[in-house]
Amino acid sequence: MSVKEIFETMDYGDAPESAAEALRWLVDGGDRFGLFIGGKMTEPGAVFEAKNPATGEVLAHLTQATKADVDAAVTAARKAQSKWAKDGKARAKVLYALARLVQKHARLFAVLETLDNGKPIRESRDIDVALVARHFYYHAGMAQLMEAELPGREALGVCGQIIPWNFPLLMLAWKVAPAIAMGNTVVLKPAEYTSLTALLFAQICQEAGVPKGVVNIVTGDGAVGEMIVTHPGVDKIAFTGSTAVGRRIREATAGSGKSLTLELGGKSPYIVFEDADIDSAIEGLVDAIFFNQGQVCCAGSRLLVQEGIADDFHKRLVARMAKLRIGNPLDKCIDVGAIVDPVQLERIETLVAKGSGEGTVHQPVSAPEGCFYPPTLVSGLEPASLLMQEEIFGPVLVSTTFRTPAEAVEVANNTRYGLAASVWTENVNLALDIAPKLVAGVVWVNGANMFDAAAGFGGVRESGFGREGGWEGLMAYTKPKGKATPVKPAKAHVKPDDIEVLGLDRTAKLYIGGKQARPDGGYSQAIYSPKGKLLGHSSIASRKDIRNAVEAAQNAKGWAKATAHNRAQVLYFIGENLSARADEFASRIRDLTGTTEAKAQAEVTEAIDTLFTYAAWCDKLDGAVKPVPMRGVALAMNEPVGVIGAFCDDRPLAGLIEVVAPAIAMGNRVIAVASEAYPLAATDFYQVLDTSDVPAGVVNILTGPHTELAKTMAGHMDVEAVWSFSSTDISGVIEKESTGNLKRTWVNNGMSRSYPARDWLAQATEVKTIWVPYGE
Repeated sequence: MSVKEIFETMDYGDAPESAAEALRWLVDGGDRFGLFIGGKMTEPGAVFEAKNPATGEVLAHLTQATKADVDAAVTAARKAQSKWAKDGKARAKVLYALARLVQKHARLFAVLETLDNGKPIRESRDIDVALVARHFYYHAGMAQLMEAELPGREALGVCGQIIPWNFPLLMLAWKVAPAIAMGNTVVLKPAEYTSLTALLFAQICQEAGVPKGVVNIVTGDGAVGEMIVTHPGVDKIAFTGSTAVGRRIREATAGSGKSLTLELGGKSPYIVFEDADIDSAIEGLVDAIFFNQGQVCCAGSRLLVQEGIADDFHKRLVARMAKLRIGNPLDKCIDVGAIVDPVQLERIETLVAKGSGEGTVHQPVSAPEGCFYPPTLVSGLEPASLLMQEEIFGPVLVSTTFRTPAEAVEVANNTRYGLAASVWTENVNLALDIAPKLVAGVVWVNGANMFDAAAGFGGVRESGFGREGGWEGLMAYTKPKGKATPVKPAKAHVKPDDIEVLGLDRTAKLYIGGKQARPDGGYSQAIYSPKGKLLGHSSIASRKDIRNAVEAAQNAKGWAKATAHNRAQVLYFIGENLSARADEFASRIRDLTGTTEAKAQAEVTEAIDTLFTYAAWCDKLDGAVKPVPMRGVALAMNEPVGVIGAFCDDRPLAGLIEVVAPAIAMGNRVIAVASEAYPLAATDFYQVLDTSDVPAGVVNILTGPHTELAKTMAGHMDVEAVWSFSSTDISGVIEKESTGNLKRTWVNNGMSRSYPARDWLAQATEVKTIWVPYGE
């Protein structure tokens, strides 16, 4: 037999990893584990079983936390928080110790993770645990730098954190590291299926000297998560999991004042152009979809192949799939391990059976008996097919074709999700042209599933909101320093007994799509001065007017493509034109509110300064090149959110400008609902817009009752974010109604606070991370 023949007939033998140490750790724990509260393990209560999905073997018995347990954990976290937040350098030392201990216990963590989750040991060992250590090292540095680099920010308080079963230890690190680095304390609930590595982490918290109460871990089913979400002592909820549960959390926290970040589902496109290195693209695809049995929220589960190479690509892909090894996850030669639980396996089987008739199913390698599912390709699907739209969360790849780059973008964005995407091409110009057009929080060029603590990760649309990692990830765990004060609502002046009419009747219309528009409902209201003068009539907007304004805003998408320099010139022009009419606006403010001349002039000056400030920021808000440990760059690109609905406070002019200026500076289109009490300054302002080269639809101004308009604005599926600084209590309505498309919200909860420019800019942008490897 020749050397070539020997090489071609070689096969992998078994390379089993010993589970002895992990099993010994479980036995040392008495096979029954309590909760980690206030720095120590509690006695076990009512228990449930933790099983090895590959074998069905019971590994341990874990405590089902009760309401009393959750109360105790939150109390311990609250008690520890203020002292923990005082010294960033001391926090840095603790996080550094956690990182070192993760490395010291790396093998134990990896084996325990594989036993509990079913993922291949080489993934647990080489990817998960290494990234966990990296996150604690990175955020140790953030704790060290916080006082100097984030001087205007402070911890939120107690953070409730709920993590999924697909990356139990890694998700713990993504949540815990930034939270405690910024001075928060945490109450963490691991997934019911996979809690063991969280309990091992509790042990190393003790070994690292984490102060009592800083990290608390409670185990159990979804009811425990619900207790954390609704607990009045929790200031922030961070959740990673399904979109359906994310919606319920958004509804449950609506109006509570809790900060919220959601990292939810995905149906990520994997786009292969005809000039791509096909063999490399296939290897990347194997990692994208069969990594962790496809149980990855950002898995490259939708294959989009350019039509000219589709047949060849699919043929090579099926041949590569035939060589995948599926079986015992503790075998280092295994590519695909076990599905986490029979319930998840049944869901995969049901979805594939339901939707596979629309295409051709390829399963070139069979699965062993038990909780396993074979690597699967379903080709020949249409973009609207069930399997192209539904997240399967298993080792199932679905495929369609495209002809042109424009069609590739259209098909890729034809989903309700927006978490990640991969682009494969040897043409860097094409790659960097396509990446910004994809509606996704992360884009990988000629790669997949690249993660690092320095690079933000998170989605848009129904994939959630917020970022984890990098400087941007710290926004979710901090707030501006200083106390908020209750909003003092302004009241419209009532109709006097004797009305003084000033000149001709003036009816201020709505401003939609660059034109004055009569309200669809045909209603208006009289606006009086404090002395009983009739100043004019303002229109009362309705649901139809909001729909018209959203349509106009969506038609103004070209504003997002305008250069930052051009946007700046428009904002400067608005400021100049407002300055030319400063006395007129000051007079209007004085008439509406009854304030002094000096205060009215000061408000106009404030509005002009705001316009000039955000004109200056247009081309100054830099992205970043993240220092990730690879031959390549991770570009953090600031992009506009899209269409922003905003409810203004009761400053007649400054309240309007404060929401409009940062929104349009970053390329968004805005629908601003003016002050209820003093709307006429806002309707005067559209005359300034008409003379300032603002494209139609970029700024739309409505007047009317905030309470009646909030539900429609927040529920509109083509609005990407809603802000509210209204003196009317509409925060809860906005947050609850936003669950339809899980839009971002920024509301005041009846409190008034001054925000620095950076906060406004962060709310007006999405950070897209584009990974670009380089080198031969």
